[in-house]
Amino acid sequence: MRRISLIGLIGLVAAGALLCAACGGSSSPALGPGEAVVTRVVDGDTIVVHFGGRDERVRLIGIDTPETVDPRKPVQCFGKEASAHTHELLPAGTVVRLERDVEARDRFDRLLAYVYRVSDGLFVNLALASDGYAQMLTIPPNVAYVDEFRAAVTDARRSGRGLWSSCASSG
Repeated sequence: MRRISLIGLIGLVAAGALLCAACGGSSSPALGPGEAVVTRVVDGDTIVVHFGGRDERVRLIGIDTPETVDPRKPVQCFGKEASAHTHELLPAGTVVRLERDVEARDRFDRLLAYVYRVSDGLFVNLALASDGYAQMLTIPPNVAYVDEFRAAVTDARRSGRGLWSSCASSG
């Protein structure tokens, strides 16, 4: 029986992966624990990801962006801009890491998560608050980053970024 070195085995695995990709195999990125692929953005604070073999709606914890898709409400001030910014941060195909807090799901059965872009570690929830596209929304017991969100929203408001300069009734 012929022995294969570890380096040789790694080479065979890599070659097999290249062949599989070349012949139309899955081109999905290899995902680590807690990672998912964005399939679409619903609005500023809700995305859909492919995770665990299925698509899941994910509600970003700690923030609230103006509404754009709630059929019971008109499109709110800066809603389209917030949704567009989330599209910019998380285009389809973006690999993200989902971090849970205490509660896994909300009353609409959406996963609740802090979302990080894997490519550069961007904390998307916090970026939306810092950039002025979201207000803070803390719903206990999911409060792991409440101080960070409070500081980001306060700074965005004081600096007049995003919705804070455009919407008179923004908190």
